Amino acid sequence: MLFIPPSIQIPLSELELSYARSSGPGGQNVNKVNSKAVLRWNVLASPSLPLGVRARLIERLGSQLNSDGELVMTSDRFRDQIRNREDCFDKLRELIAAAAVIPKQRRETKPSYSSKRRVKESKSRNSDKKSMRKAPRHD
Repeated sequence: MLFIPPSIQIPLSELELSYARSSGPGGQNVNKVNSKAVLRWNVLASPSLPLGVRARLIERLGSQLNSDGELVMTSDRFRDQIRNREDCFDKLRELIAAAAVIPKQRRETKPSYSSKRRVKESKSRNSDKKSMRKAPRHD
């Protein structure tokens, strides 16, 4: 089980883990050991996500999902499989936790009297400044 916020749990059966040759650190082992972790998760078909969280996650991920609706995450920051796998899980936790936060609705407000007054004053100052640059008119 992958625990994110208390209300969301993703069973490990929904996640597909595989390993590949890493381009990251590893010295002479880098060409021999499959230390890069590749995590695949079908976001569209996952029954574990509430609808609102799924919609926000899909909107946030956008182009990171492939044509099947799968999210593919990789990690090759570390030299061993276990830490790279945990890094993939941490990345997934962060994504889902960010999508679980309901965005605050913006409430429209009117500009205050003093802000309107400041705008008018700055406009008249600029107008006065520019009118001083003009040559006097002799009609």
